[in-house]
Parts: sequence; structure tokens; C-alpha cells
Amino acid sequence: MDATHRREMLAPAIVLVVGGSALATAWGFQLIGGFIPCELCLQQRVPYYIGLPIALAALLAAVAGAKPTAVRMLMMVAGLIFVFNVYLGVYHAGAEWAWWPGPADCGAGGAGPVGDVNDLLGQLDSIRIVSCTDATWRFLGLSFAGWNVVASLVLVAVAFWGAFRRLAEPSTVPARSEA
Repeated sequence: MDATHRREMLAPAIVLVVGGSALATAWGFQLIGGFIPCELCLQQRVPYYIGLPIALAALLAAVAGAKPTAVRMLMMVAGLIFVFNVYLGVYHAGAEWAWWPGPADCGAGGAGPVGDVNDLLGQLDSIRIVSCTDATWRFLGLSFAGWNVVASLVLVAVAFWGAFRRLAEPSTVPARSEA
């Protein structure tokens, strides 16, 4: 593998590590910390579920020796997906800070199947409503949605850096002749 292909692997690898860490952190807070995500929180994970496989495809293309154009196009698509995630995170954080109203349908999660009235009453007792407009946790003034904006901005920057940086100059060292 030549230096050009190794250089093309850097941005997809960084996106995979940073994006995978952000997603793993969200899952960790949910599974270990007991935080229940609201509907907007779950929607903000979708760009990770789409963008990270695209970054993986870019990394695999670079490893396989594909032309830099293919890797860069994949990184551009991944970057655009994370731009949308910046929008989702800003919208969610703004709703938490009451800068604008949150979605009207954000609150209770779906209930399971209802067999009779007793099942329904049992489900009503166990439903925990999670509002999209109440931040359940903040660190350094930012909620989960705010930190998602930060992570997504980093992912956008790295993906676009990988997509739009200058190609490596061809080596000017003459090839050695076999004499």
C-alpha cells in the first residue's frame, strides 16, 4: 500500500473512532446510567447508524486501493449526513433551552400489545414519559443534545477535511533503474 492510500485512510478512521465513541457513550448512558432517551435523542442516533457505515466503506475503499476520488466522495456523503445531525442536535438543544417549542409528539414511548383492561392499566403504571424539552443531564452547561452537536461538528470537520483536502503531490524522486 502506497502513501497516498494510507493518507486517504486517516479521515475515515478518525470519523469511525469519534463517531463510534459518541454512539457508544449514548448507549452507555442509556444502558448503564439508566437514562431513557426521548424521541429526538433516538432520532439523533440515526445519522450515526447511516454515516458510520459510509465512513467504514470509505476506509475499506482506501485499504483496498481505490482511487482517492471514491474515498473522498464517501467522506463527503458522510459529512453531509452529520451536517443533518448538527441540525437535529441544535433543534433539540434549542427546545431544551426553550428558545423554540419542541415537537408536539415528543413524550411517551410506545406501549406493548393490550389484551384486556388489566394489561392496559399495568402498562399505564409502567410508562415513563420522557420529554424532549427537559434536559435530564448537563455537563459544562451542555445537555446530551448539546454534546451531540459538538461531536457532530467534529465529524463534519473531519469528513469534509478528508473529502476536500489537497491530493498528495506525486513523488518527485526518480525511480531507481535496475542496471
